[in-house]
Amino acid sequence: MASFQMNNLFDVKGKVVLVTGGSRGIGKMIATGFVKNGAKVYISSRSAKDCETTAKELTADGPGVCIPLPADMQKLEEVERLVEELSAREKALHVLVNNAGAAWGATLDDYPDSAWTKLLTLNLQRVFTLTQKCLPLLRAAAEQGGMDGDVFRDPARIINIGSIEGISIPMHETYAYSASKAGLHQLSRHLAGRLGPEGITSNTLACGPFESKMMAQTLNQLGDFVRASIPLGRIGTPEDVAGACIFLASRAGAWVTGATIQVDGGSVVRMGIRSPSEAKL
Repeated sequence: MASFQMNNLFDVKGKVVLVTGGSRGIGKMIATGFVKNGAKVYISSRSAKDCETTAKELTADGPGVCIPLPADMQKLEEVERLVEELSAREKALHVLVNNAGAAWGATLDDYPDSAWTKLLTLNLQRVFTLTQKCLPLLRAAAEQGGMDGDVFRDPARIINIGSIEGISIPMHETYAYSASKAGLHQLSRHLAGRLGPEGITSNTLACGPFESKMMAQTLNQLGDFVRASIPLGRIGTPEDVAGACIFLASRAGAWVTGATIQVDGGSVVRMGIRSPSEAKL
């Protein structure tokens, strides 16, 4: 029997990480967690200015480093360029965090066709595209992790940022968003089954409410109701989502693949609530 390795279970120091949508919101929270724990983190976002500002801020705080690689993830050619630039800098990618995404709310009668095109492209299709293009780097990272016989000691990791709206029926009319996230959860499981034998894990975080641009309007209008409807009584913090990613990226999460982990304070178990009065029950 192999000896137990209980030291440094959550160590990600020196790992190369790519976080899409990493300049703000949940992506920035995740990037911060990896940098604070000694990783080399590349962040991508559509705004080169935001990307560079966030990278400079995170690197200043260390001990890891953050490097900007701006790209518009809606466009295939931009995804290809991003991977080309990353491949020119790195021989391996240990962790790919597919976080870039968008939301769209409108009534059922008025929900535009363009919303489906935009959200299914960014939230689902481009996750597949980027993962596909990054496979040589991910496979190289799996090889770097070494083998125990036919078993990879330290797999490469794919972490997809989903949503509880892809699990339960949302309160808001976000049809394309919830459908795209449900599709992402299934894609993540499909990738897990296909890539596991190659030493690459694929998991999803189904995130609940966090302080982000996407949630800003909802929290401004219904913040008290949202908090009251969460069993643990608060909005998610950067530590919550960064900690879940570090678990999945470290030795502690090396045997987890194909999972959808709810990082939501228990929101899903109360998503049937539809009004502030019900939230107090």
